[in-house]
Amino acid sequence: MCGIFGVVNDKAATETLLKGLSALEYRGYDSAGIATLTEGELDCRRAPGKLINLEQVIEALPLEGQTGIAHTRWATHGQPNEANAHPHLSLNVAVVHNGIIENADELREVLSASGVCFLSDTDTEVLPHLIANYLSAEVCPALAIQTALREVKGSFALGILIKGMEDQIIATRRGSPLVVGFNSESAFIASDMVAASGMADEILYLEEDDIAIVKAHDVVIYDAQGELVERKKVTVDHDQFVATKEGYDHYMLKEIHEQPNALQRTWNGFSSTSLNQIEEIDFANIDRLQIVACGTSFYAGLVAKYWFERMADLIVEVDLASEFRYREPPMPKKGGCLFISQSGETADTLAALRFAQSKHQYCLSVVNVPNSSIARESDYVYRTLCGPEIGVASTKAFTSQLAVLFGLVKKAAAERQAGKGILSELGKHSEGDVISRVRSALMNDEKRHAIERAARIFENATSAIFLGRGQCYPIALEGALKLKEISYIHAEGYAAGELKHGPIALIDEGMPVVVVAPYDRLFEKVVSNLQEVRARGAKVLLISDKLGCEMCKDYADQFIEMPTLHEVLAPFIYSIAVQLLAYYTAVQRGKDVDQPRNLAKSVTVE
Repeated sequence: MCGIFGVVNDKAATETLLKGLSALEYRGYDSAGIATLTEGELDCRRAPGKLINLEQVIEALPLEGQTGIAHTRWATHGQPNEANAHPHLSLNVAVVHNGIIENADELREVLSASGVCFLSDTDTEVLPHLIANYLSAEVCPALAIQTALREVKGSFALGILIKGMEDQIIATRRGSPLVVGFNSESAFIASDMVAASGMADEILYLEEDDIAIVKAHDVVIYDAQGELVERKKVTVDHDQFVATKEGYDHYMLKEIHEQPNALQRTWNGFSSTSLNQIEEIDFANIDRLQIVACGTSFYAGLVAKYWFERMADLIVEVDLASEFRYREPPMPKKGGCLFISQSGETADTLAALRFAQSKHQYCLSVVNVPNSSIARESDYVYRTLCGPEIGVASTKAFTSQLAVLFGLVKKAAAERQAGKGILSELGKHSEGDVISRVRSALMNDEKRHAIERAARIFENATSAIFLGRGQCYPIALEGALKLKEISYIHAEGYAAGELKHGPIALIDEGMPVVVVAPYDRLFEKVVSNLQEVRARGAKVLLISDKLGCEMCKDYADQFIEMPTLHEVLAPFIYSIAVQLLAYYTAVQRGKDVDQPRNLAKSVTVE
C-alpha cells in the first residue's frame, strides 16, 4: 500500500528521495512527503495528491540535507490532506510509516495527558511522540525505539530520523515489509525491491521486529530480543527490475502484451526453490489441499480447484485469506496448504500462512517476488517469472500464476496416478499451444480492435454482469473485478447456473451482460442462460471461439472471437479477453488505468 523510501549520505538527497517515491507510485497513494536532516535539524515538506504536487512545493521551498526519509500515503486514518501526509514529527523525531497502529487511540490519550499536541488525524502521529519519550531515557537510540514499540499493537514498517544524527536512518518492521540497500556511496531503505533496485547494488531483508541502524556503508541490526544479528545480503539483478512503458500508453497494456513471454519464462523455469531445505510436497501423501489467496490470486486458486479435482482427483478448498484464519478451520493431519500472492507480502495471506504453520500444515507458496515474506516463511516456493508488474490491476501475474498452478496439477496427477485421459487429450505440447494462442490473440489487430469496439457496450452503463460456467466461472469473476477496478463500473460475476436463483432480478433494459463461454461440454447450458438475459432486454456480449460465436449468432448483440483451445486451457485465453475489455472500457471513460482510485498494488495491512 503506502510506500517508504530513505537515503543516507547522498549529496542530492531530495532528488534521490523523489526518484524513490516515483518508483513507488505503482503501489497507490493519495499524498506524499519528505523529511531531511539539515545541519542536524529536521525539515519537512508534504503535499496531498500526486507526486507532482510535492515536487512543486519543494521547488518553491527547497529542502537541503544528505539524509532523508520519504513516503507515499494511502489514507486509512484521516483524509488524504497535507496535515495527514507523512512524515510525522515530534521535536526531535521524524517518522514514515506503513501499516496500522491498532491501539493508536489509547496511546494518543496517554500522550495528550502528558502535554503532547497532535496536529493530524492519523494513527502514525503517536509514533514520533512515543519514541521521543523513550529517547530521553535510553543511551542507544535503537534500543529506545525497540522499547517504545513494545507498547504498539498492529503492523508497521518505519523509517526514523533523529535530530542531530545526520549519518543514519533507523528502520524497523513488524508485519509490513522493509528492505535495506547499499551501493558504493550510499545506503537506502525501501518498501520493496522494485523501489530500491534502481539505486542499490545489494539488498537485505529485515525480519520481524528487527531494528536496523542504517549508515552509508554499514548496518547494525538488533533482533526482537535486542541481540546483535546479521541478515544475508542479496545482489540486485538490475535488469530484472527495469520498469518502463516501452512505447505503450499504459503499464497495464504493456503487461497484457508481455503475457506470452511471461508464460514462456514461467513454464521454462518451472522448478522450486526450497528456501528452508524442506522436502518438496508429494501430492500422493495428502488427502486435501487448501488454497488461500486474495483478490485476483483467489480467482487463480478457483481455476486451480477445477484443475486439481478433475485431473488429479484431489479435493481442494479455496479460501479468501482475509476470512481463512478467523473461522479457525480444522486442519487435517495429511493436509497441505497452497498460498498465492504476487507480491509475497499480502498481509492477510501472510497471516493465513502463519496460522496454517501453527497447525503443522505443509505450506507451499506461489509468488512473484523472491525473498518476500511469504517466500521466506513457506516450506516450499514456486515462482512466477513474469517480472515486475507495475499496473495496479493484475494481468501477467494472474496468467503466470495459472501457469505455475497448471504445472502443479500435472505434477499432482502424475504422483496420484490420475487424469491420464485428459492429459493424453492435452498432449505434450499443451503449454506451447497456450503461448501460441495467447500471442495470436494479442498480435491479431482485428481481434484487438474487435475487443475495443465491444467495450462500447459499457458506454452508458452503471452496472454489468459477467457469467461463466466451470473453469470459466472464475474468469467471469475476474472480468467483473477488472472492470470494477479500473473503469469504476459496478460489475458482478456469477456462475451462469445461479442466474435464476436471484441475480436475474438485476437484469433490466440495456444492462450489459458478458458471457464467457468457449464451445465445450457446458456450452449448451450457458446458451440457455444467455437467452434468459436477452429475453429481458439485456445487451449481451459473448466471448467464445469460432464455433461458439457461430452457434449464437442470433442470440448475442456483440461477439469477441478468441482462438480455439482445449477447454481445460481456456482460462488462459479468456483472461486476455476480459483484461483487454476492462482496459479499453477504462480508456474510453478517461480513467487512470495504472493507478485507479483508492487501490494499492500491494495490500500490506489487514
